[in-house]
Amino acid sequence: MRISDRFPRYEQFDPKVPVWCLTPNEGRCIHRFFDTPPFSPSGRYAAVLRLPFEDRLPAPGDAAQVVLIDLQEGEEKVVAETRGWETQMGANLNWGPDDHTLLFNDVDTRTWTGHVVKLDPLTGKAARLDGGIYQASPDGKWISSSSMERMRRTQYGYGIVLPDERTPRNVGAPDDDGLFITSVETGDRKLVFSLADAVKLIPELVDADLEQWEIYGFHSKWNPQGDRLIFTVRRFLKRHPERFDLISHGALRFDVFTIRPDGSDLHNAVPSICWIRDGHHINFFPDGRNLSMNLGAFADGLRFYRVGYDGAGLRPMHYDVPGSGHPTIHPNGRHILTDSYVGEKVAFGDGTVPLRWVDRQSWREETVVRIGVVTEPKPCSTLRVDPHPAWDRSWRWVAFNGVMGDNTRRVFVADFGPLLG
Repeated sequence: MRISDRFPRYEQFDPKVPVWCLTPNEGRCIHRFFDTPPFSPSGRYAAVLRLPFEDRLPAPGDAAQVVLIDLQEGEEKVVAETRGWETQMGANLNWGPDDHTLLFNDVDTRTWTGHVVKLDPLTGKAARLDGGIYQASPDGKWISSSSMERMRRTQYGYGIVLPDERTPRNVGAPDDDGLFITSVETGDRKLVFSLADAVKLIPELVDADLEQWEIYGFHSKWNPQGDRLIFTVRRFLKRHPERFDLISHGALRFDVFTIRPDGSDLHNAVPSICWIRDGHHINFFPDGRNLSMNLGAFADGLRFYRVGYDGAGLRPMHYDVPGSGHPTIHPNGRHILTDSYVGEKVAFGDGTVPLRWVDRQSWREETVVRIGVVTEPKPCSTLRVDPHPAWDRSWRWVAFNGVMGDNTRRVFVADFGPLLG
C-alpha cells in the first residue's frame, strides 16, 4: 500500500507507528467495522461513509455519502448516496472481488424496502441486488446478512432505518428469516439457516413458548478461509414495553452460532448462559477454527477469551489482562490489537482511548496510538465514535476511526510494519 504525502500525519500523543488522516477535509467519516478493511483488493483505494450530521440519529430517508479515497493520489470523491445506513457501521460498505465492485446497503423510499447496491466506483455503473449486506466473503464473491431492516429492534447503529411502522417484527422464530447468503455475481439469495432452526439449538428455548419471545438475527461474519461463518441470534421477551434498541434496556439474550456457508455443521458455540456477566465483539482467529471475544466471566470485568468453532475449550487467554473494545488476533499468533470504549478502565478518562498492542507471550502491552473518540453534542450512546481498528489484507496496515480535536469523525490509517519486523 502506498500512502500519498497529501494526507496529513497524525502526531498527537506521539504514536509508536506512522499514522495518516485519510479524511482531512470535510470530516464526518467512518469506516465499517473491526472485521472488515475499507481498502480495495488492490490496496489503491479506501471506501468510507460520510454522515450528513453527527448530532442526531438518522431518520428514514436521510442520505449519507459514499466516498472513494485514492490512497496514491491523495484525492477523494463522492461516488454514491445511500439511505441505508446507521451511525456505527454506516452502510456496511464492503469490497467485492476487485476494485470495480463496491457493495453497500440502500433503501428505496418509495416502497421502504432495503437492497444492496453493487457499484463500480471507478465508472459509476451500478446494479441492485435483493436483500441486504452485512459482510462480504474474503474473496468478495458472496454476501452474508441477517434482516438488515430488523436490526434496529435489538440495537441501533448497525442496520438500515425504515419508518417504525414499516419495520418488520419477529414474534417467535420465523422460518423465513435468519442467515442469508447472496451471490455477488448473480444476485441469487438463499436462506441457509432460519431462526426456526436456530432455536432448536438454544437449550433454554427447546420447550419454551416461542410466542413469548421476539427473535432476530444480527452479526454474520466470515472466517478468513471463507468456509465458515459466525451468526448471532438475539432475543427478548415480547412482554417488554420497548420495541426498539433493546440492548440499551438490558433485555437481550445472545447465542453465537457457527455454520458452513451451505448451512451444514451447525454449532451453538457461545450460548446465552456464557454472556450473563457481559461480553461483546466476537470474531474469528486467523486460523478460522477458533473465536476471540471479550467475555465478562470475572467479577472485575472483561477478559480476552477464545473458544473453538464448536464451543470447545472456552477459556480466558490470560486471567489478569483486561479485555476491551474490538479485539483481533494477528496471524503471527503473538499479538492482539484492540481499542476501547471511552468508559472502559483502559481508556484515559479525557475522551481519548488507546489502540492496544498486547503481546500474548509476555502479556505486556503498549499504547500504539492514542486517539479522541468524543464529539459534542452526543445525546445518545449510538452516536459514540468507536475506532474499530481493522487490518488490511496484508495484515500490516490498520484503519481506524477517531477525532483529532475538531469535533468531527475522521478515518485514519496506521502502518504497523515497524512493530511487526
